[in-house]
Amino acid sequence: MEVDQLQRSFLEYTNSLFRFLDGQFGQLQLLQDESNPEFVFEVVSLFFEDSERILNDLTLALDQQNVDFKKIDAHVHQFKGSSSSIGAQRVRNACIAFRNFCEGQNVEACRRCLQQVKQEYLLVKTKLEALLRLEQQILAAGGVIPMLDS
Repeated sequence: MEVDQLQRSFLEYTNSLFRFLDGQFGQLQLLQDESNPEFVFEVVSLFFEDSERILNDLTLALDQQNVDFKKIDAHVHQFKGSSSSIGAQRVRNACIAFRNFCEGQNVEACRRCLQQVKQEYLLVKTKLEALLRLEQQILAAGGVIPMLDS
């Protein structure tokens, strides 16, 4: 595929993501330039690593005989923050609901919320992985990542 076609695909795909991501993701993209062409890739990769760890910690914490809701709430709060920092609005919103059930110390509702958070995370992860693949194809073809119109 030619560079200009890859760049058009990148812009179209990025615009389609704004059902899943908010303006914060656009702000991240603005921080990427020729001096740091893999900035978004690096930030999103760190988000994936942190998310996997947090989701694993949440799963383990909810499987305990005596559930520590303060610990769970701290994990959910951290996940909400990291999701917000990359613009994963649907994950963030699921975390807000999750925290409400932590306050009520409702184990079953927390387990349901964890499944919802995981589902939203996997959805945004799939979308971001596809975007990162397009970025890598553009760079490998000798192109530059196009900037979105403000």
